[in-house]
Amino acid sequence: MKVNDRQKSELSVSFAISMFFLSLSMSILTNNYMKRIVPVIFILTILLSGCGSSKKQLQKGNYDAAIQKAVKNLRKDPNDVKQIDILSQAYKVANEQDNEGVRLLKMEGKPANWDQIYLNYKALNDRQSLVRTVTPLKMNGRSVDFPYIDYMPDMVNAKHKAADFYYAHGNELMKSNNKESYRRAFAEFIRAKDYVGDYEGIDNKIQEARLQGISKVFVAIQNNSRIKFPKEFEDGLLALDFAKLNSEWVEYYAQNLNDNTQYDYYVNVNIKNVAVSPDQSLQRDSVIKRNIEDGFSYVLDKKGNVMRDSLGNDIKQKKYKAVQCALVETIQSKECRIEGDVEVVQMNPNKILTKDPVGARSNFENISSRALGDIQALNEKQLQRIKTSIVPFPPDREMIIRCSESLKGAIREAIQRDRRFIY
Repeated sequence: MKVNDRQKSELSVSFAISMFFLSLSMSILTNNYMKRIVPVIFILTILLSGCGSSKKQLQKGNYDAAIQKAVKNLRKDPNDVKQIDILSQAYKVANEQDNEGVRLLKMEGKPANWDQIYLNYKALNDRQSLVRTVTPLKMNGRSVDFPYIDYMPDMVNAKHKAADFYYAHGNELMKSNNKESYRRAFAEFIRAKDYVGDYEGIDNKIQEARLQGISKVFVAIQNNSRIKFPKEFEDGLLALDFAKLNSEWVEYYAQNLNDNTQYDYYVNVNIKNVAVSPDQSLQRDSVIKRNIEDGFSYVLDKKGNVMRDSLGNDIKQKKYKAVQCALVETIQSKECRIEGDVEVVQMNPNKILTKDPVGARSNFENISSRALGDIQALNEKQLQRIKTSIVPFPPDREMIIRCSESLKGAIREAIQRDRRFIY
């Protein structure tokens, strides 16, 4: 089989691409794994190197892909007989398929078919527009005929009838009185507007379907403990980033929109127990003993005379004395613990979907020290401790407020996990 220059060029490009992917694969694979997989990759790349040609697409029945590739090649070489022949064959069969599809859909007489009828006409029109970018074409001295057909009237007619169907179907779905139907109606009204755009009241229909289709979730604190929370505590717990929780059809609220709003789900943050420990002070005593330098004395010989070194200087030795200091540490501590759960309640039908335990703690601790005795016995760390002093214990209210930040994080995580139950 003879290979012309164009085919040689195509084969060279395909082979270069194949070798590129082969070298890339080799660079990222480990040695042992590479030995097993590289031969497979090499064979596959060689086999696939010609799969994208217009001829291959035609043989596979991918007629529009064959047309696109043939047109691309003909823009470079309008006299390529092979590409003209492929274009002619693919164009004929693709048009026959779309026209047959239109005929069958019209014979069925279903209003829902008009959208596909429009898409078939659009495909015919787009294909014709693409081919006209390289026509007129000649093959073996004769003109290749691609007759022009005005599909616009049929497209407009199908578009209007498809829009009529979507509008009517949307109105029917609005009567079903359930979220899924409202959401489908919203999509139908959007399609009707996209196709025609001039239905009377279409924007109101879209807005109504949108509002009815949204699942509204109300997040509330249910305090079942014996402690009355300060307002800032509840406000802090509900200061969640609802924008990150919201989705296309689910919206979260912490403030009631109005008395007439009906919520589809309730996320109840049930506070069951709030415990604040009494003020606790623990005293811990320790005695630190240490020998410290206390001057010096002369070194005497046997006769009682001061000894001298080789340079004639008096020899001295350091003197030490024992000192001690009592270190009295006062450890102040207080704890707040909040326990509860987050439950998701569906209203229609009324049932609890899930319940997750949540909890949080806040701790107060202060360690102060005082010294009794000679502070020279203390090291640097101990000296720093005696600079601290006893402080007032935080009131219960403040301990609860401190606890709210960690509790808010636990609540946020629970609501995030439970999003899968709300739709």
